[in-house]
Amino acid sequence: MAFEGVILDIDGTLVLSNDAHAQSWVEAFANYGYEIPFEQVRPLMGMGGDHVIPKLVPELNNKEGTGKAIASHRKELILNKFVSQLKGAPGSRDLVLKMQESGLHLVVASSASYEELDILLKIAQVDDLLQELTSSDDAQASKPASDIIEAALKKAQMPPEKLVMLGDTPYDIESAGKVGVSVIAMRCGGFSDEQLSGALAIYDDPSDLLRNYDSSVLASK
Repeated sequence: MAFEGVILDIDGTLVLSNDAHAQSWVEAFANYGYEIPFEQVRPLMGMGGDHVIPKLVPELNNKEGTGKAIASHRKELILNKFVSQLKGAPGSRDLVLKMQESGLHLVVASSASYEELDILLKIAQVDDLLQELTSSDDAQASKPASDIIEAALKKAQMPPEKLVMLGDTPYDIESAGKVGVSVIAMRCGGFSDEQLSGALAIYDDPSDLLRNYDSSVLASK
């Protein structure tokens, strides 16, 4: 069955941001007395704070107390300190344009908040191209839970077998798989091919997919 739509992850997929997100967590935890190494945080990128915080400090959560304060500080760091370090993944805008020209229905599914997502879309230079957006604000739980993917499916008003997701982490593959959506993975998020082995296909970054577009599953539209 040919795909008719694409669910787009943003962090790590269209924006090279995973290292900055990991460092923001390191600094946010340190501000509250928790010394957690970057190497421990980095493999968790692609999850939202509802998963990251209790995985790193089991007695905390992002809904109350110190955990909530850490999550809030992490967001401030991304918006005010690390935003200048973020850059779009190669080929992001051109790939989105190509998919639109191919007649594919595009919808964003991000673990970021809408406030963060607005900035990320500008960094990827696709803010004028993408209007159907879902974020952590639309979900009870972030990836690898399926909530955000379900919200994207509802927004697109399309069945899961008609869409494919572009993502960069094993959590994208896991969350999409729970509702029957296949994934095209990008290595630019920093995960290995082994970790992304559940994907339909793996490309270096959006520009790599664009170069190979005619031989990809997207060209069957």
